Amino acid sequence: MTLLTRAGFLVFCLLFSSSNTSAQTPEAPAYVGSQTCSGCHETEAAAWQGSHHAKAWMEPSEASVDGDFENAEFTHRGRTTRFFHNENGYFIETSDIQDGPKTFKVVGVGGVAPLQQYLIETEPGRMQSLDVAWDQEKGNWYHVYPDQVLKPEDGFHWSGPYKNWNARCAECHATGFEKNYSPRTRTYQSTQAEIGVGCEACHGPGEAHVAWAEMSGAEAESPFPGLSERGLLVEFTKGLPETEIQQCAGCHSRREPFQDGNPMPGTPYHDSYRMALLRNGLYHADGQILDEVYVYGSFLQSKMHEKGVTCTNCHEPHGATLRAEGNGVCTQCHSPASNSEFPSLTAKLYDDPSHHFHETGSEGAQCASCHMIERTYMGIDGRRDHSFRVPRPDLSAKIGTPNACNDCHEDKTAAWAAAELETRFPDSGHRGPHFGVTFDAARKGTSGLGKDLLAIATQESFPAIVRASALDLLSTQANADLANQAAPLLDDDHPLVRAAAIKLQETVPESERLERVLRALEDPVKSVRVEAARQLLGLRRSPIPESSIEATRKASREWQATLAAKADFPETHMAIGGTALVLRNPAAAISAFREVTRLDPQLVQAWSFLVRLHLSQRDLAAAEFTLQKGLAVNPGDPNLEELKRQFPGR
Repeated sequence: MTLLTRAGFLVFCLLFSSSNTSAQTPEAPAYVGSQTCSGCHETEAAAWQGSHHAKAWMEPSEASVDGDFENAEFTHRGRTTRFFHNENGYFIETSDIQDGPKTFKVVGVGGVAPLQQYLIETEPGRMQSLDVAWDQEKGNWYHVYPDQVLKPEDGFHWSGPYKNWNARCAECHATGFEKNYSPRTRTYQSTQAEIGVGCEACHGPGEAHVAWAEMSGAEAESPFPGLSERGLLVEFTKGLPETEIQQCAGCHSRREPFQDGNPMPGTPYHDSYRMALLRNGLYHADGQILDEVYVYGSFLQSKMHEKGVTCTNCHEPHGATLRAEGNGVCTQCHSPASNSEFPSLTAKLYDDPSHHFHETGSEGAQCASCHMIERTYMGIDGRRDHSFRVPRPDLSAKIGTPNACNDCHEDKTAAWAAAELETRFPDSGHRGPHFGVTFDAARKGTSGLGKDLLAIATQESFPAIVRASALDLLSTQANADLANQAAPLLDDDHPLVRAAAIKLQETVPESERLERVLRALEDPVKSVRVEAARQLLGLRRSPIPESSIEATRKASREWQATLAAKADFPETHMAIGGTALVLRNPAAAISAFREVTRLDPQLVQAWSFLVRLHLSQRDLAAAEFTLQKGLAVNPGDPNLEELKRQFPGR
């Protein structure tokens, strides 16, 4: 067995081990709770206690439950849910469940505005977030995804794995969270230091800081080695804007976690997560928000990020409120007075009809209306695009992307809006070529765009997420020549670009590819090392030099650990199954795809793989049985029906 095959096989062994690695290291200080912090930090604690962070996850009580539990009923597509309470607590009875109706006790309350969701245990330790939520403004029950028609056994049903609170939500609604999922029993024993986003979610476990405070700062050094003088894991200072931004981004981004729960505050973002790029279905081709991508991916595209603006320049960190009302947030900097912290600003009057061409105080006169388009998620939750872009209706006319002008002027065309802006801002520099045109063409499968995409990826004036996304699109139509031209990006300053550049090397001869992957295995950032470890699978014929064996083992273990941390994700087992196919391990592939069908029976691709694998093993009975099971839960599926027609003997 080669080293690479052994490394791949260890993935499967690790995933089905009886326990996961704890996110809490023995050397870390202990959590002390927000109540302890509030003893000294009274002002900050008072602001925090009323914040969305503090109320991100609460125990059910008369004070926290806002929904109507006075025997209220809500019916959606013929399924009725009833909400009631008694001396034993709050309860939900619903027919929208397998073998329903069933009654569940409410064990948690999620959020405070603009909606509130309720958590129930469908099995001991397994918490699910009901899709029927409470609209805080209208004061009524509503369905978060009214257009979805899902059977209770569907993976995307509220009771399925994609809506599981332990796996998909709790990490960003708790402090010191550890998922503790057992692949063997498919159960959770999750723990947290505190429900809700407490002080230590951002500042880190407070034991060492409390010890420092009790010494009244008399000691010059922290009693806990490796921490700051004040006994903190992370210090937020103006000179280190990325420390703050990346701490916020851990939750305010679309990403794939590497760990079993919360990384320790202060851990660099790209050592904890693989960030989602500007992919179709998540973002529009020009980078505007489409799906729920939260904030960080948008903010990385902005000039504000480029110039060193941080989250707390606009948001008060403890109360999580804006620094000022209305346009006051923006005019802190964008005004005739400007702001000395950002010397490149143009001192100019922006909050005036001469700039926005709308009546003062109107919706159209608000900076955010034009530069931070709002999109609604979960039915009623409006969230703004943080790329702070200049409206481009000219792009809308070319590639169909939205724009702020036509958000309001729905009766007008994008061409009209573009002409208006050209008339009002004749000398604007914001109507030039845009990467979105190339991205749109590449998404539509247009060939021959390799050089254009490479030009975007190598243009350092573009944000790193744009450049990495160009490489991601390039990987579908790259060749060895383009991959060689992109090779210098393996040494780029940004880990997003480096990781995307590694994937692109799949088209070069194996000897050159191996050398590049081995270098990336020693990258200082985990997200890059993990991507390099993934690329090793395609290099099974090449011997690993003795000097690189330790780095190979380390990166492979890191990749294995990221998979183990997501053993409750159907998509993880799809990846494991694909890995097993590459390693020519049919038994491991069958095991992985079978787990997919248990977690998400509607993932038809897994059923297809299973049938074909059984056929390759000449096990016709298993193949026939698997096909029947797949069709039973996906009746009439065209892919399975086609497989049925091709089945031996038919």
